[in-house]
Amino acid sequence: MRLGLAANQLHHGHGDAALFRWLRACEPGIRELGIGFGAVGRTYDAIVRAGWLADYPALQRFPNGREGGLMKLVAEVVGLDDGARVLDGAIYLIDPVDPSSVFPEAAALKRQCVIHGKPFISTVASARDWIEMERIHAGLAPDPGADVFHRLESRTLALIAHDAMKPQMLAFAAEHFDLLSRYAHRVATGTTGQRLNELAWSRGWPADRAWVQRYQSGPMGGDAQIADLVLERRCHRAIFFEDPHVARQHEADIQLLERAVTTRTDEAVCITSPRVAARWVEAARLRCRNE
Repeated sequence: MRLGLAANQLHHGHGDAALFRWLRACEPGIRELGIGFGAVGRTYDAIVRAGWLADYPALQRFPNGREGGLMKLVAEVVGLDDGARVLDGAIYLIDPVDPSSVFPEAAALKRQCVIHGKPFISTVASARDWIEMERIHAGLAPDPGADVFHRLESRTLALIAHDAMKPQMLAFAAEHFDLLSRYAHRVATGTTGQRLNELAWSRGWPADRAWVQRYQSGPMGGDAQIADLVLERRCHRAIFFEDPHVARQHEADIQLLERAVTTRTDEAVCITSPRVAARWVEAARLRCRNE
């Protein structure tokens, strides 16, 4: 397994930056799994300078961002050289106010990960959660340091889907209804929320109770309302099935939600594709059985 790795300046510019908080929590798991990383220049240099992943041959240096490093990550997510140069996803720790986080190559990296069903990981919490997910799938014992991400009964889950992805969100919720029902609270935007409630009622959920709390539709501000929950630390995981193939009329609202998630980098987990969401659910079930 091999991932692209990048972090904005804020996240690698000092000893307790986000990149290093993640490595402090997850370096043992990275080594257990033997994950390879193609790290953009300054991110790679910061890791080496700080002494993380020392003598780890699976850490490869890509060019600096100004020299096309992030663009090369995008190309390898798609795949090059008959499969010899392929990334299985990307960790890009984003500073939401860094202008480079909205450069075309940054947007393309996320878009290609979503198109190809690969993880796009933009927060410390998501990166920690993903390492634990892969550890569980590898048959390793649960890491107590990741317990916080699995206390579902005390956490809030957001379920959001673009129009073309609503059938997949409903299928996902139907297949994993029992696990998703363990969350203390679930929230969703307009139409998605209504359909999820109808699904829950058809499954025996009490008819006088909403399974998800509905906010406005996305174009009417629902994304902004859920972003506020994230910023107030009242929403902890967002499963956001995005349709990368259509122009989005309320792009600014969607970006606002994404920026809220990256603002709460240590607390907010975001999953952006059905394939990754299904793999997370499988790991959550296995982890529960192994505890």
